[in-house]
Amino acid sequence: MRWLLAPAILAPVLAVSLFACARPASTPVAPAPILVAAAAPDGAAPTWPATRREDVADTSGGVADPYRWLEDEGSAEVQAWMKAQDEHARRALRVLPGRDALAARFRALYYVDAVSTPLLRGGRIFYLRSHAEKEKAVLYWRQGADGAERVLLDPNAWSADATVSLGDWSPSWDGRRLAYMVKPNAADEATLHVVDVDTGVVSPVDTIAGAKYASPDWTPDGAGFYYEWLPTDPAIPVDQRPGFTEIRYHALGSDPATDLLVHPRTGDPATFLGAWMGPDGRYLFVEVARGWNENDVYVRDSNGKSADFQLLVRGSGARYSVTAWKDQLYIWTDEGASRGRVFRTPASKLGRANWIEIVPEDPAATLEELSVVGGSLALSYLRDAASEVRIVTLAGKPVRTLPLPAVGTASAISGLGDEDDAYFQFSSFTLPRQVYRTSVSKGTVDLWAEVSLPIDPTPYVVEQVRYRSKDGTSIPMFLVHRRDAPRDGGNPTLLTGYGGFGVSLTPAFRASIYPWLEAGGIYAVANLRGGGEYGKAWHDAGRGANKQNVFDDFIAAGEFLTREGWTRRDKLAIYGGSNGGLLVGAAMTQRPDLWGAVVCSVPLLDMLRYHQFGSGRTWIPEYGTAEDPAQRAVLAAYSPYDHVREGTAYPPLLLLSSDHDDRVDPMHARKFVAKIQHARPSGLPAPATLLRIERNAGHGGADQVSKAIDASADMYAFLRAQLGMP
Repeated sequence: MRWLLAPAILAPVLAVSLFACARPASTPVAPAPILVAAAAPDGAAPTWPATRREDVADTSGGVADPYRWLEDEGSAEVQAWMKAQDEHARRALRVLPGRDALAARFRALYYVDAVSTPLLRGGRIFYLRSHAEKEKAVLYWRQGADGAERVLLDPNAWSADATVSLGDWSPSWDGRRLAYMVKPNAADEATLHVVDVDTGVVSPVDTIAGAKYASPDWTPDGAGFYYEWLPTDPAIPVDQRPGFTEIRYHALGSDPATDLLVHPRTGDPATFLGAWMGPDGRYLFVEVARGWNENDVYVRDSNGKSADFQLLVRGSGARYSVTAWKDQLYIWTDEGASRGRVFRTPASKLGRANWIEIVPEDPAATLEELSVVGGSLALSYLRDAASEVRIVTLAGKPVRTLPLPAVGTASAISGLGDEDDAYFQFSSFTLPRQVYRTSVSKGTVDLWAEVSLPIDPTPYVVEQVRYRSKDGTSIPMFLVHRRDAPRDGGNPTLLTGYGGFGVSLTPAFRASIYPWLEAGGIYAVANLRGGGEYGKAWHDAGRGANKQNVFDDFIAAGEFLTREGWTRRDKLAIYGGSNGGLLVGAAMTQRPDLWGAVVCSVPLLDMLRYHQFGSGRTWIPEYGTAEDPAQRAVLAAYSPYDHVREGTAYPPLLLLSSDHDDRVDPMHARKFVAKIQHARPSGLPAPATLLRIERNAGHGGADQVSKAIDASADMYAFLRAQLGMP
């Protein structure tokens, strides 16, 4: 699901990006301000802009919410407050020691030439190429492996201020046309367009608004495509919009207003509706997903006489992913197999009794996905959070495991069912992203494209350690550090994690960490429960009523790093984005004594009200909702915003937000910063508490390299200053 709450990305070469009923009633007792500024000790000027408080509480639980007014981003007062906070943060960050040197280093690391994994269609190859002199990647194509490279879409020329972005793209099976998304301000909202590949002419007719969730799947004849459509009517409450998603068919050259309704809306904003075609182009699949733990799948045969969908499977606590090839359906599922298995059934015999298991569950590795390439199945596994790629026959018989350069991260295999050549991308913490070509029949693996960066990885080592969480569960963690790093407690350490939505954090290349490593820092990645590294059971252990396990795992990681002599509290910083922002917000409020600094990016933090904003209702299966009394109790027990306590010495905080984040509403960041600023103990120096707001940016930040450089320089200058690094 492309629209999940993904780990936030800080830079274009960083590897690692939720969902109404009526609002709960509130009781505004005294709308007049009861605090006008956070005054500094000894009569000094305030250390940050003034923020007023109101005496507001939810009538459903009596929980104080003094910054409810900061939820209204459209108000002039909130806009003025945001401007003041952002300017204050940027002034403070701009003058930090070493900030300019960091920016220069990031320029060398981020402005690079690199190529994405190619996509093959109709004898043509499509791929993105970033250029050392350009802000955004350019979409290219060429005819065959040896054809001349031609520009198809260059978003660098789409707007004078570089705020219009290229989203997802999909070429037709014959390679003659390509559907693509245009996204203002790098937000999720998008408009779908179609370009003729040979001429580069964009169709003036095939322009479709409401493409926020769209993923076009072309018919075999290239006459049109199926896609997810979302109405843009402003009268529909934002938190209700996902329930209005429809599956439509667009015939090229026709008025999008007349597009055929293929599957109606569910009417439930806590569900996802998605559609895709198998690689043979005959079968159309539609899924109704309830969060990230279960879905129903329907199938329609385009050659059949009936236009109706048939139910393939109704999920009950299990997920299914289906692809078709030569009238056979290949079904990945975690039904009865936490770490995944594969079934096969004839498309003419959909009944569950006809399914034959061809790839059983591997108790030591997690099967993440499969694809049909070169007449075989390519299976992507995780073994202890690192990639493993296996080739098996269409009957599930093992053929080989592809040789990978190191312990690292491989992308899914990209190829066609009837072509032998396929491609994948690979990287590790110490190996920049490379693209490899493999022969499915022969098993050869050759380098197809590489990126060259001004780094020397030889001084660094990667190790995987294990530690015990609060309940005794063994948690793995990757450590990246100099080979000669002493265990004297003095190493500046940056700990990160995610722990949600079944998302796995794997050992992939992150250019942003190299200035940190070069300065003697340690980079730590904890594979927390709630992720997908160890399958469904691992995810379930960190969602819903089990969410506190995730925070316990992360806190235990910090305690392990200090106990084992890698670092100490004043040298230990934490970072997380999106759901990972919730993670570090909870860790900060539950154990403020453990961290020397916190960087929190595009986060969820007010868990009693998150479902009323952005895409929040689609995350209810992951977190629960305050509208259910039992689930409300779970959320209230850890909601970071609701656990900020006055007079508590919280660590320095840099909160990174985006003004056009239409996935996680920025109200979380605004309210949390205001509350932390107010909470500091009186009579003590105020720790840095900064809100940096990226303009013209969405949930993943801005997609201009220059803005990524500034954001990274600010973040790492902040961390180095707070941890006393030279």
